[in-house]
Amino acid sequence: MKKSILSLSLLGLLASQVAWAEPLVIAHRGASGYLPEHTMESTTLAFALGADFIEQDVVISKDGVPVVLHDIHLDTVSNVADKYPQRKRDDGRFYALDFTLAELKSLKVHERSTTDGKQIFKNRYQGSAEFTIATFEEQIELINQLNRQFGKNIGFYPEIKSPAWHREQGVDISKIVMKTLRKHGLDDASKAIYVQCFDYAELKRLRHELGAKVKLIQLLGENDWGESPTDYDALRTPEKLKELATIAQGIGPWIPQLVDMQTLQSTGLVKLAHDAGLDVHPYTFRQDALPKGITNKQTLDLLFKQLKVDGLFTDFTDTVVKYLEQQPH
Repeated sequence: MKKSILSLSLLGLLASQVAWAEPLVIAHRGASGYLPEHTMESTTLAFALGADFIEQDVVISKDGVPVVLHDIHLDTVSNVADKYPQRKRDDGRFYALDFTLAELKSLKVHERSTTDGKQIFKNRYQGSAEFTIATFEEQIELINQLNRQFGKNIGFYPEIKSPAWHREQGVDISKIVMKTLRKHGLDDASKAIYVQCFDYAELKRLRHELGAKVKLIQLLGENDWGESPTDYDALRTPEKLKELATIAQGIGPWIPQLVDMQTLQSTGLVKLAHDAGLDVHPYTFRQDALPKGITNKQTLDLLFKQLKVDGLFTDFTDTVVKYLEQQPH
């Protein structure tokens, strides 16, 4: 996912106490508010904190193995520049696709930083323990085993990252992900899994060309992010949302797309999506990136009571779980 929530002033937006169907708590990159994102430890903590679904961003290694990383790049979450200084591309970045699984496994994962080494969320994990990159199958196994032992049904929420870029590099990431899902019996609309992607053309390809049966979510970015060739402005119109509903089960919008930043009023996107039969799972609630003077409760009241979203990506699973537990049903 891109872009932090929230340049929102939420005061005065509290809605009345109402009951609603229990929304989903989606652990964004695992328990990334507490441990380095997408690691096995982060996934385990998200499970323990009560997430309904745990996200896995998927990219591909040089030897064709799906691994769990938020970006196609390695330099902001690992020591790759120190370990393999000569392996950067002409743009100065280090790409997961240029490294074998064994090489990726040799890297040390750290809290997300800028390319010049400054930790992005300064109060998050500050230790130097040996975290490593996980494969997609390792995370599937981990969650399955925890579900078995604790009698749970915590779901998977993989994102197919940059499919157009991967295909330009000669790698069909969607085929690899779908093969992995089918190997584990997860290409099934009745299972606790959603597959998400920013690329609308690829979402259509998943459904029609690759025969995906799994629930699909269309992520919504902004056109100037360069996330994919998709025209996100057009995709938020009633006509396109109705078209989208023929292949997908929901949308994953950036939270400011749901609220007008000037008037602090709903943009109407949630209602448009619901009218089209789509669920709405926005990103990302980060309690350490809220505007000054705005509380967790005010933010979550806006999202769940005023906007009536169906789920929420969060770096802080426990905060959202506790909030929902305190609401009347």
